[in-house]
Amino acid sequence: MSRTKGGTVTHRRHKKILDAAKGYYDHRRRTFKVAKQAVDKANQYATRMVDESLTYSRFINGLSLAGIEVDRKVLADLAVNEPAAFEAIAHKAKAALPA
Repeated sequence: MSRTKGGTVTHRRHKKILDAAKGYYDHRRRTFKVAKQAVDKANQYATRMVDESLTYSRFINGLSLAGIEVDRKVLADLAVNEPAAFEAIAHKAKAALPA
């Protein structure tokens, strides 16, 4: 049986990663091994940010359900300067959320 070469499949896989690494500098864009590491790390950051964003949105929805109308700037200020007040608001928001 003759040997088959996997060039097409490998080229396609490499191209997908290198296309995702567009805009990166130096070897992070040109070298497959380094680009793969950079793209994987970028995807980890993106996934983490989506999870944090969903958690934060859920908290804001809980505030709305509890009848508390506070914008994000005020919430951030409360969290830093008045932790006890922020805890009370957070407790109300958690209680208002459906399980």
